[in-house]
Amino acid sequence: MQRIVDTLWKKALTGSTGQIIEEFQKCHLEHPIAKFFDECTELKIKLDRCFRQEVKSLKRKVNFEESKKLKERLQALRRETAENDS
Repeated sequence: MQRIVDTLWKKALTGSTGQIIEEFQKCHLEHPIAKFFDECTELKIKLDRCFRQEVKSLKRKVNFEESKKLKERLQALRRETAENDS
């Protein structure tokens, strides 16, 4: 999971999520008191959605890579078993 989080942060800082992060931080700096009264809530919602999408995308990619490795191991085991039976 830590690998996903690290990858997410690296990607977030360069992608559209990075732009939202900058806007959110700027909002907090510009509105030090109002931030507690829903001044920056819209940006926070955008940021949460963006992070959710990023996490889903990364998990999907990691799961696909792991399934490929598992499939290769299974095929190798089947070949080994077929050779031993012969």
